[in-house]
Amino acid sequence: MRVLVLHSGGMDSTTCLYKAHREGAEVFSLGVNYGQKLAVELMFAQRHCDALDVPREVVNVNWHKPERQIPTGRSVDEMRANISPAFLPSRNAVFLSIACAHAAGVGAEEVHIGINSVEFSGYPDCTPEFLDAFSAMMAVANPGGARIVAPLLQMDKPAIAALARDLGIGEHDTWSCYRPALRDGAVIPCGQCDACRLHEHAWRAIEA
Repeated sequence: MRVLVLHSGGMDSTTCLYKAHREGAEVFSLGVNYGQKLAVELMFAQRHCDALDVPREVVNVNWHKPERQIPTGRSVDEMRANISPAFLPSRNAVFLSIACAHAAGVGAEEVHIGINSVEFSGYPDCTPEFLDAFSAMMAVANPGGARIVAPLLQMDKPAIAALARDLGIGEHDTWSCYRPALRDGAVIPCGQCDACRLHEHAWRAIEA
């Protein structure tokens, strides 16, 4: 099986990468550079690809993204309640379209994406409804093309952290922060954005 993983460098996508690799697939990593702040997540992704000897390519995409408020200090319960103010419209649709086109070029039979919809509802393009609709569209756009797989779709964040740990990924081996900062020459996570707080929630839960 040849698998293309849409791989940002965060915990979810990196877990997908390691999972496909452990299962014996011939794995390819695809990143998207879309102007994310400092692009530090791309460096984390490359580090994992080097460790697994997985080939990686990065596609550069530029568009006039709307400005988004990055909420801070929210509880997990607050994140569950509504669509996140940080939601970037159509991002996963754009990324998956690129991944499916790239999969055709490398001959991948599956495209894996680390979306998950359990525990909080902040991103409508991380849901089973989105995955089903996009897969149906892609079946028309590219008949016989790669199947889209979301291995973590029905897992909550602590379950993903537990799987990551089982695969050899540590708490600080991936990057999730939306508001990275430079301090004393080093890039550090803010610790307060939704991504940081979910990451903390996941790892503390499996230590309990």
